Amino acid sequence: MNMRKRVDIEKDEEQLLAPYAMKSKDSRPRDYDEPSHEYRTCYQRDRDRVVHCEHFRKLEYKTQVFIIFEGDYYRTRLTHTLEVAQIARTIGRSLRLNEDLIEAIALAHDLGHPPFGHAGEEALNQIMSGGYSGTFNHNVRSFEIVTKYEKRYPNFDGLNLTPEVLVGILKHQSEYDLPGTCKKYRDINPSLEAQVVDFADSLAYLNHDIDDGLKAKCLFIEDLKDSALWQKAIDNIKNTININDLDMLRYQVVKQLIDMQIKNFLAATYQHLKDLDFKTSQDVQNFHEQVICFSPEMKKERDDLQELLNQKLYHHYRVVRMTSKAHRIINDLFKVYLDEPNQLPPSIYPREMAHDLKEKYETICNHIASMTDRFALDEHKKLFNPYTIV
Repeated sequence: MNMRKRVDIEKDEEQLLAPYAMKSKDSRPRDYDEPSHEYRTCYQRDRDRVVHCEHFRKLEYKTQVFIIFEGDYYRTRLTHTLEVAQIARTIGRSLRLNEDLIEAIALAHDLGHPPFGHAGEEALNQIMSGGYSGTFNHNVRSFEIVTKYEKRYPNFDGLNLTPEVLVGILKHQSEYDLPGTCKKYRDINPSLEAQVVDFADSLAYLNHDIDDGLKAKCLFIEDLKDSALWQKAIDNIKNTININDLDMLRYQVVKQLIDMQIKNFLAATYQHLKDLDFKTSQDVQNFHEQVICFSPEMKKERDDLQELLNQKLYHHYRVVRMTSKAHRIINDLFKVYLDEPNQLPPSIYPREMAHDLKEKYETICNHIASMTDRFALDEHKKLFNPYTIV
């Protein structure tokens, strides 16, 4: 039996993947030319580069909803990212898409998140919008991380990822994520693989926030009883478990919610793909509407459940308190750095260079965005607690 090499994997893709799937051999050229690898396809290399980068490791200490000092059980950006990759690959396998491209996009989609989750992103966006008409968008920052800020190679900045992965990162879109813009990729639409990652992110966010919210007792089963989707999940499991065992109920109902949504999504999306009859992956990218979809009934039930979560969890006083604290910490750090930027390390703020206001804002924003929750809390303590010796 011969060893399987990259060319063999690419031949297998031609035979096994759907016509509308993105084939590794059809990838657009990278920004910097590199020889092909003997054993790994271009998307496998992209995935590996993301996993080994510094910003991926930092996701372990970045908030999903519950800030790290709330407890060890709750999801972080890293565990959320792994869950998104797992869900997206499951869907991709069923639709016969390129799982390596899916995984590369999924693992990179949240690299640009600042500390304290969406509260941190809101705080930085407010500061940048008020400073010099700039903005902060974590998709754009994720894109900049893999194209500029990661410095692992001698001949170029960034990770030199394929355009298909870069577009998937930049144009990632969900309920909480707005696509970014870039002149070079402005007119390139995301692949079907990238769209699947968008869906998996939204699905993981909704259902795993329910799990974390119930565990934290910021959300109660009674809060969700008006959801038709929640009630269907309960009905599906009520004869298989002791419903008075709240931990088991939580595990099984969240599992059921995910399963119902994925099955509906696969059926609706597959039918849509049959109707559209794409012949190539380029046909998908030339189609200026979203291909992936739920059935109308599932979409309504899911939207209703999301609205309940918005009301009951994200506006719970403990979550609001965490969000307000995150805003204060980031605003405090930004102000103290702006007032005296020489408190920043020389590697971040070179002393020999002149910096105008715009450059100061961008430098400080990038520095804060790169922090983990833990680092930001420690830095705030050092700068604002008079009894802390630096």
